[in-house]
Amino acid sequence: MSIVNAKEIMIDAAKNGWAVGAFNITDLLQFEAVIDAAIEKRAPVIVQTSVKPSQFLGTQMMVNIYRTLAESAPVPVCLHLDHCTTVDYCKKSADAGYTNIMIDASKQSYEENIRQTKEVVDYCHSIGNISVEGELGTVGGVEDQVIVAEDEAQLANPQQSVEFVERTGVDIFAPAIGTAHGVYKTKNPKIDFERMAIIHKMLNSNGIKTPLVVHGGTGLPDDYIVKLLAAGGAKFNVSTELKRVLIDAKFEYISSHRDEYDPGKLDVFVRDATRKAVIHWMDKLGCEGKA
Repeated sequence: MSIVNAKEIMIDAAKNGWAVGAFNITDLLQFEAVIDAAIEKRAPVIVQTSVKPSQFLGTQMMVNIYRTLAESAPVPVCLHLDHCTTVDYCKKSADAGYTNIMIDASKQSYEENIRQTKEVVDYCHSIGNISVEGELGTVGGVEDQVIVAEDEAQLANPQQSVEFVERTGVDIFAPAIGTAHGVYKTKNPKIDFERMAIIHKMLNSNGIKTPLVVHGGTGLPDDYIVKLLAAGGAKFNVSTELKRVLIDAKFEYISSHRDEYDPGKLDVFVRDATRKAVIHWMDKLGCEGKA
């Protein structure tokens, strides 16, 4: 069975210094392209939907597409709900069949973040093999139309991170370390690699129990990616790049085929462009042949 949760495909990554690619998709073409890339690279993969696309297409529709594509894929595939800020929608998505849920209560108080995260963890663990991702601190930029200014971004405290994981029982953990959603405005973003490494060591020095997540992958320099892998990043989120590929590929094809009205050819072009972008990321993350 190729249907898995996120934690079970991140354990080996965290142990051996590579990462699972987690790609935010907005339509069926991108869904197919991400899985096609994973099959080509023989890599486990996490397909992610933000809340807006999930609501627009419908949670059950997303899960039905997921099961149809994943069950025939010879690689492990996880379906992840990204940055959900409401407990009820987390539960609804888990009920529908998502296999990893991110409850993002990072903009709440510390205690409220713990309370909401634990509620989602307890629920998901009670109904099935569903892993849960939590976040501490805030990641700058824009995700699913939620804007966090750079001067509001707060990095995760290592000791608090350990307490957060212990009290919530969260399966995978996203500490804020200076990465940002969207596009970086500088060639040298300020990423706290040491903070990431310390948190990883504090949580996992006696064996991998809580793999770590890197948000804001789009635009990170290659040497930063290498450092984040070494610091314990076992899941890399890529969203903005796939949105750009989707729109730019459509624009490129339509601009050069103004007299052609064949949606099928446009779809093939867009899907292939997305597949290539995902493969490029999988090469960076070292996940080829890990399935």
